[in-house]
Amino acid sequence: MKRVLVLVEGQTEERFVKDVLRPHLWPLEIDMIPKVAITKRVKRGPDFKGGITDYQKVANDLRRLLNDTGAVSVTTFLDYYGLPSDFPGVDSRPPGSAHDRARHVETEWRRRIDNPRFHPYLMVHEFEALLFAKPEELGRVLNKSDMLSELEKIRNEFPTPEDINDNPETAPSKRITGLFPGYQKTLHGPLITKRIGLEIIRHECRHFREWLTWLERL
Repeated sequence: MKRVLVLVEGQTEERFVKDVLRPHLWPLEIDMIPKVAITKRVKRGPDFKGGITDYQKVANDLRRLLNDTGAVSVTTFLDYYGLPSDFPGVDSRPPGSAHDRARHVETEWRRRIDNPRFHPYLMVHEFEALLFAKPEELGRVLNKSDMLSELEKIRNEFPTPEDINDNPETAPSKRITGLFPGYQKTLHGPLITKRIGLEIIRHECRHFREWLTWLERL
């Protein structure tokens, strides 16, 4: 069994890895283990976890994970949207699509870490983009099937769910909470993606598909 450590942004991504990705990869002899990013270390009691506040904390987390020589690879599952400005490649992003810009940051990040076992992945633009891979499941889980036309309208405005605008007012999460004030990311996010299924998500979300294909081929 090949162990893969994945640094995740918070509890939602942790549940997604455990409930959706891990069962899919297990038959391929790949054991994917999520590790939530540490935002603050304390001398007594548990560390504060979840959220990305600055690059150095992430680099420290990755260094600890890469010290585990029993892991065949270390990867990440962090939002591209809202990355701190001190991340490698953020200040040198080229013009172009969000996919190209995210890939640029991933490439520069890989160079900065300079470890052959490190393969970064950034979610374009954020986790909630995956929920638009099948809008009807989003409506069903939130008991708002009557909002399906609004969800489909949002989805159809963009080539893929990952292209949904990263403007602070129109990011996928903002669009969802605007229609469903009761949306709870840690509860509903993993449940909806599980209902949608990886095959649909990978078909709709090309950057995610590239990462998942890489994982499957380890």
